[in-house]
Amino acid sequence: MFDNSSILSGLLEIGAVQIQPDDPFTLSSGLMSPIYCDNRLTMSYPEIRRSIRDRFTQQIKELGEIDVIAGCATAGIPHAAFVAEVLDLPMIYVRSKPKSHGKGSQIEGKLHKGQKVVLIEDLFSTGGSAIQAAEAIKEAGGEVVKIIAIFSYQLDKSKQNFKEAGFEVESLTDLDELLTFMKRNGGLSEIQEEKVLKWRKDPSGYKG
Repeated sequence: MFDNSSILSGLLEIGAVQIQPDDPFTLSSGLMSPIYCDNRLTMSYPEIRRSIRDRFTQQIKELGEIDVIAGCATAGIPHAAFVAEVLDLPMIYVRSKPKSHGKGSQIEGKLHKGQKVVLIEDLFSTGGSAIQAAEAIKEAGGEVVKIIAIFSYQLDKSKQNFKEAGFEVESLTDLDELLTFMKRNGGLSEIQEEKVLKWRKDPSGYKG
């Protein structure tokens, strides 16, 4: 059995996940956020990336027969590669949109109709990029068995989006586990926790 709390502590240790309710981050969208997640950093830490790989591998084995491992471009690609190598399975990756040149491919690699696919993403925010990639796989004839990610913000919007799209999802760790970890270790006050939970319900209205 894997202890996902060790993955969370690893993400915090390397700064892949940071939480600052009183000094929020400004995202590329312009919105303010009390939390910032950059799981690309995990590539540079062999022990942490192996832990993520091994946990993903266990999750996938529990799903039964899987034909292809897919990665969301760009941050899901390395983790899909690590997992596909261990499982000795074909790998593909999915662009956010088709290329504007060549064959105009959105999916790189070989996907056959009817193949069962697990899609790997690094982070669930609103779920938009993961859903877009999964829809591309479906359109190409693949069956998306599950979408898995390293971390989830657990935004109400993402839960709604995944439900409407009809995809099953799971993350190794999430915002609830982060809040529990921070409170247990004295890193978060009740007021700060309330700010984070308020942001989760309505990210667009968050001001810190």
